[in-house]
Amino acid sequence: MSPATAPAAGSKGRVLLAYSGGLDTSCILAWLIEQGYEVIAFMADVGQEEDFEAAREKALKVGALKFVLADCKKEFVEHLIYPSVQANCIYEGVYLLGTSLARPVIARAMMDTVVEEQCQYVSHGCTGKGNDQVRFELAFYALQPEVKVIAPWRDPIFYERFAGRQALLDFAAEKGIPVFQTAAKPWSTGERRSRTSPSLFRNHPH
Repeated sequence: MSPATAPAAGSKGRVLLAYSGGLDTSCILAWLIEQGYEVIAFMADVGQEEDFEAAREKALKVGALKFVLADCKKEFVEHLIYPSVQANCIYEGVYLLGTSLARPVIARAMMDTVVEEQCQYVSHGCTGKGNDQVRFELAFYALQPEVKVIAPWRDPIFYERFAGRQALLDFAAEKGIPVFQTAAKPWSTGERRSRTSPSLFRNHPH
């Protein structure tokens, strides 16, 4: 990997964004750029069925400085899945853990990239009242205590502007961001939703 350059003069700094290619993180990417940040889009391959090339093209089209794809499959399987199977980690006796177990692996890969790409900030699209933000941010701060987190769904400047899905759809249209959702069907469903976890864990409800 070629050495990263420092953020350009006049920018607010460089942000590593946990990117999914969906409506929320694509709008967050465009919004961060609008706010004056340089943004690197980050995705982790933990074995999910995902069109990473399409995500890369979309991120760069929206304006990302760079797209980084980290191969985390081996670490995820050996360090998280095997021990969880041995420990019989079944949430409330109903379903196998998948998405939550991947978060520490993803966070570690992100913090490695923060150092490599000289990012001062990290951002994500987690809801402001969910547990995913806690999983990610505690891991971020444990590994890189000096990094600053930009959490748009906890930022009044962001969530008051995008009070509903229609506002995100309007912003996407304004910025020329291609999205799967429509005004009639504003939420990610079906296969798009299931891609958040490896296929082994596809049937869990979260």
